[in-house]
Amino acid sequence: MNVRPAGDRALLVEVEDLAAVHRLLAALRAADLPGLVELVPGYRTVLIQADPDRLDLDRLAADLPGWPLPSAEAAVGELVEVPVVYDGEDLPAVADHTGLPVEEVVRRHAAPTYTVAFLGFSPGFPYLVGLDPSLATPRRATPRTAIPAGSVGIAGDQTGIYPSASPGGWQLIGRTELVLFDPDRDPPALLAPGGRLKFVAAG
Repeated sequence: MNVRPAGDRALLVEVEDLAAVHRLLAALRAADLPGLVELVPGYRTVLIQADPDRLDLDRLAADLPGWPLPSAEAAVGELVEVPVVYDGEDLPAVADHTGLPVEEVVRRHAAPTYTVAFLGFSPGFPYLVGLDPSLATPRRATPRTAIPAGSVGIAGDQTGIYPSASPGGWQLIGRTELVLFDPDRDPPALLAPGGRLKFVAAG
């Protein structure tokens, strides 16, 4: 674990892998630190933002490497099932790229249990790991200027869901009616880093 300041109100913690990120997140959440403002995970980092008047960041930086972290199993979040209608505009292109029939693309996409690596790009957008390697497909050469909320896409070796209408270049393979982000909900995001997700073919 490598801990270094990120300005005067944050620490950037580097760890060995995504599983360690989620273990550290679980430990930090359980600690209920006074003055903690936000935890921002990445693939191998956690940014800890805090009120320095309430949380001694120098002491936390010194203590963190000795913190006991929960096991990877204990850090796993809840499972959310996401019903998907697999009728995306790019589904035929993904099938063509992978050399698989459309039905097999759908089956392989819905088969795994995914892990929410982190949220980003737009509020509530889940970057999901666990995609079958055979479905890896490059982003579109020309991004779309508008993608409907709930669109399910593939980009490289990841899959994700657009929580709101926005531009984007992911290959669209389906759509869900679930609301992934609602600012009036507590918490606003349906999914959280470390959580698990299962797509269910519907319709």
